[in-house]
Amino acid sequence: MPIRLRRIIPVLALIIVACSPEHDQEGLDSYFESFLSRQNRQLTDVIVADIFTPPVASRIYAYSNVAAYEGMSLADSALPSLAGRLNGLKPLPKPNKSKDYYYPLVSATAFSRTAKSLVYNLEKVEAVQYSITEKVLEIGIDEEIYSNSIALGEKIGEHILKWAAEDGYLRRTALPRYSVKDDPSRWSPTPPDYADAIEPHWNTLRPFVMDSVGQFDPGLPTEFDTSKDSQFFKEALEVYETVAKKDSTQLEIAKFWDCNPNISYTQGHVMYFKQQISPGGHWVHITAQILEDEKSDNVYAAVSFAKVSVAIADAFISCWDQKYKSKLVRPETYINKYIDRDWIPVLQTPAFPEHTSGHSVASSAAATVLTDIFGDNYAFVDATETPYGLPVRSYQSFYKAAEEAAISRLYGGIHYKPAIELGVLQGKQVGNLILRRLN
Repeated sequence: MPIRLRRIIPVLALIIVACSPEHDQEGLDSYFESFLSRQNRQLTDVIVADIFTPPVASRIYAYSNVAAYEGMSLADSALPSLAGRLNGLKPLPKPNKSKDYYYPLVSATAFSRTAKSLVYNLEKVEAVQYSITEKVLEIGIDEEIYSNSIALGEKIGEHILKWAAEDGYLRRTALPRYSVKDDPSRWSPTPPDYADAIEPHWNTLRPFVMDSVGQFDPGLPTEFDTSKDSQFFKEALEVYETVAKKDSTQLEIAKFWDCNPNISYTQGHVMYFKQQISPGGHWVHITAQILEDEKSDNVYAAVSFAKVSVAIADAFISCWDQKYKSKLVRPETYINKYIDRDWIPVLQTPAFPEHTSGHSVASSAAATVLTDIFGDNYAFVDATETPYGLPVRSYQSFYKAAEEAAISRLYGGIHYKPAIELGVLQGKQVGNLILRRLN
């Protein structure tokens, strides 16, 4: 049976509860409005502080939101589990029919139980969960329902973590490091940090929905060439000239969609770092904002976050597979060597190969899913970057936002055009597969 999205779920369908005098149903329902949006934002704060790379961040969001979905889906008997439809996910713990539960609390607990084992600062996630349970007890909840809900949420979270432990994430660190070779066509570390390649073996992870990591291979980039009449040189020159001729709007776009989790700055002999939200985190926040604006119910929110986060996670696996197949040199390296040795891009070049553009793939995948959920030409104002000192931006649709996120990589000087254009197509393919398998 397909996952159905519904904006209005009767309260009696969300919970099965025999209320005691201490049980404040109305107060609990009020407190748990948009709780998954809050939890995802709080998780973002931890991800940013822990400086997780974009692929790793996408994995954290996906497992946490799948756990939340499994907890919240129990509120609707017509809403199926994702077991059997996500690769390797086996049937999950079920509620005891003889017991009563409050499913928003089950879902919130499952989210926290999963998230805290995937981040470094688990104490902060535990603190969030503690604040939730303390508030629930303060509002008033039947003691048995409280205990049942916490226990079931914990079991769901533990089940998701066992599933996550089998995806290859832990094994990847034992694989060989990326080898820098004396080949001008291959990626090599870029200024200012000259950091090692990020996640060269991300394509060894089990995808969430894709049949294989190479299912949506976008094809190889333009053949490397240093001659001035070659297509590759022209693509590099396009990056160089775009940065040189950028206007204020293009600069704003580049900075708005930067989403580089860890930018370094050097002043004299001192280096400091500025943390930012990841590309996947940006789209998770867009999802949270729209769900709040729409006043969507908790089941609708759980389905939306699960679909979006899984799409983003598979987008990064797909993208990273091609990145380390082609191992293509970044514009900054090529331009410094063959066009202008003093050239600096607008954005700091991330530490991984060129092709395809990760933001293009992830944004396109997320936009495809969000368009299916909320409709074509859904106009919205994106306030995701305001906590990071950037103004809001307005879009007429999710696809328009994704297109801007993609072209921002050209404005920022960190990607050639083919990585952007093929990345957009790659992301749409991933997003459409998510919809076919999970709708």
